[in-house]
Amino acid sequence: MSATTPRPEAAPQPDEPPDTAPRPPRLIQNEATTEIPIHLLFRDDPGDPGVALAPAVVRRRQGTGEQPRTTRRSVAAPSARPVPVVDPSLGERPARVLPGAVGVLGGVAGAAGCTAALWWAGVLPEPLAVRLPGADGYEGYDAYAGLGLAQWASLAGSGALALFGFGGLARGRVGKAWVLTLFGRYRGSVRRTGLMWVNPLLLRRRVDVRLRHWRSEPMPAVDRGGVALRVVVLVVWRVKDAARATLGVADHQEYLRECVEAATARVLSRLPADAFHDDTPTLRDADAVGDMLTRMVAAEVDPVGIEIFSAQPTRIEYAPEIADTMRLRRVAALDARHRDSVLTSVVDSVEDTVARLTTRGLVELDDYERKALVKDLTVAFYTGHGDR
Repeated sequence: MSATTPRPEAAPQPDEPPDTAPRPPRLIQNEATTEIPIHLLFRDDPGDPGVALAPAVVRRRQGTGEQPRTTRRSVAAPSARPVPVVDPSLGERPARVLPGAVGVLGGVAGAAGCTAALWWAGVLPEPLAVRLPGADGYEGYDAYAGLGLAQWASLAGSGALALFGFGGLARGRVGKAWVLTLFGRYRGSVRRTGLMWVNPLLLRRRVDVRLRHWRSEPMPAVDRGGVALRVVVLVVWRVKDAARATLGVADHQEYLRECVEAATARVLSRLPADAFHDDTPTLRDADAVGDMLTRMVAAEVDPVGIEIFSAQPTRIEYAPEIADTMRLRRVAALDARHRDSVLTSVVDSVEDTVARLTTRGLVELDDYERKALVKDLTVAFYTGHGDR
């Protein structure tokens, strides 16, 4: 029998440098747990372990049907909607106008000049004409022929002055504004009232700048659940910048209607029309829906010079094709909520009664007697609520 000599173990060398190569951390990992480093299980010091770990991930158990625990993720903010851009040179500014008296005086002077020129040319009736004496009686007409160019110049100048004087007169009204353009270029706006003189070469466009309201026709929309609705919206607005409202968009009233319809569809799609089983916010909260709709419409129409004071839905109802069905559903939901409240009240009453009886020592009940008492009290209290 031969003896086996054990192999001697190698003694550690004191002069040998320690192994400084980083070692990957060993992990405990399976399908139901998160990734946990082993050294964290036995670490005593609260310091930094010095190992950078990937975020823990909860995996789903294979074949169990168990849903994984969802991790909280930051929801990406929706992309900003593009804001309409209008020519910055269209900002409203006052136009140069003169008092109406200046136009009246210019027109009267031009008319007087035209009369004098016609009298000078002999176009007026014979008693007012002045003839120059001559040998044969016709020298006067030769003198008129020599002055024809001057007469025409005087007549043209006087006529132009009369046309400019009377043609530039305009009447400004309260709540109205004039937008003036010259050969397609914006030349200013006029909000003055009374008689004034405006350059007649300028093209005038009248704009109503009074406070106005518009009630829409029933507009189709859907709520958050896709239920068809009919909505009527009342909008209170006015033109804040006459230049942008007139020149920045083809028709500012039609633009406002389209923006209201689009904003209404967006706002109503965020909330349900009715909450049948919980107390979540609904479209029945007129103040919240109106504030949201007002802010949205105001942001849409502000670039074209329109100011929105309020945009309130005056009526929100179901579409006619589903109105009866949703009405029955609402009645059923109200009945179920009423039954639940009655049952909750009955259970609380029974619990309070049994607790008082046992606490005061009036009765001693075992499990069977307690169940029978609870049953009898529940039937009695529920019947009493039903008779009310």
